Amino acid sequence: MSSSRFWLTTLALSLLPTAAAQASPGVTVRLGYFPNLTHAPALVGLERGTFLKALNGGKGAQPVKLDARSFASGTTLSEAFAAGQLDLAYIGPGPAISAASRGVPLKFLAGAAEAGAVLVARKGSGVSSVSGLAGKVVAVPSLGNTQDITLRHLLAENKLKDRSASGNVTVVAIPPADIVAAFAGQRADAALVPEPWGAALEAQGHRVIGNEKTVWRGGKYPSAILIVSTKFAQAHPDLVTAFLGTHNNAVAFLNKSPAAAQGAINRQLTKLTGSALDLRVLQRAYTRTSFTTALNLAALQEYAALNVEAGYIRRVPDLAGLVRR
Repeated sequence: MSSSRFWLTTLALSLLPTAAAQASPGVTVRLGYFPNLTHAPALVGLERGTFLKALNGGKGAQPVKLDARSFASGTTLSEAFAAGQLDLAYIGPGPAISAASRGVPLKFLAGAAEAGAVLVARKGSGVSSVSGLAGKVVAVPSLGNTQDITLRHLLAENKLKDRSASGNVTVVAIPPADIVAAFAGQRADAALVPEPWGAALEAQGHRVIGNEKTVWRGGKYPSAILIVSTKFAQAHPDLVTAFLGTHNNAVAFLNKSPAAAQGAINRQLTKLTGSALDLRVLQRAYTRTSFTTALNLAALQEYAALNVEAGYIRRVPDLAGLVRR
């Protein structure tokens, strides 16, 4: 294993043309994801129908069903995962690591996205830098999620703390899709949000004070990974292999055909949120997000340390042991 990155190989993966349908008839695969650009592999896989096709060995008949559920944040998704309501999920590293540290039986399957989060100050808030967040209200998708953990690290770097730690920054939870309305109602002075919601705020005249490269680690950090229930992986290794193969294909599509991918993403987001994004907004958000199947274990290890620093877990779990071989 590399000391800095663990690359999942795709050479050994195949869609097993008939195995999925033959081995697992009548199974419903339950998938969790967010309506965010960082979860674009999920969005394009659903929009193009490739997940369901792969799970059924490429056949027209569908003995294997797919139940895809959208969540507002990693915190609510991880709760559903821990309750045994999901088999596979796209999730940020923060909640995934927290769940693993609590003993939730899961495995890391692959990377999905890197970066794709920005810190935005509301116009009229008077905030122009991270240090200016003192005395302000800052929104994150949910308490304990990936952006929340990153925000607390940013605050610590600027000698600030949230009010729960006797500081003077108020951290509140607002779902990303609701953040535009929250800014309009002046319910938050700033927000650390995943794309495309940062670009949507920027298009309305709000100011990015921390881009994907300044938020953490020069932008080389995982913002979404793919996980699987250990129980499901043991019971249906064929379906896991099939899903992972089409996940890899979705990431390749995102990188090789960005224009077509953005159209698919926008159509899926429209179904989920009820309104389409301006393509110029989506294009800007796309430039701040990277898509990869790699699991960057060094970055995940650092992120786990931030999780401890934020007080959400007591110790760093064995991340290498969580990777499904």
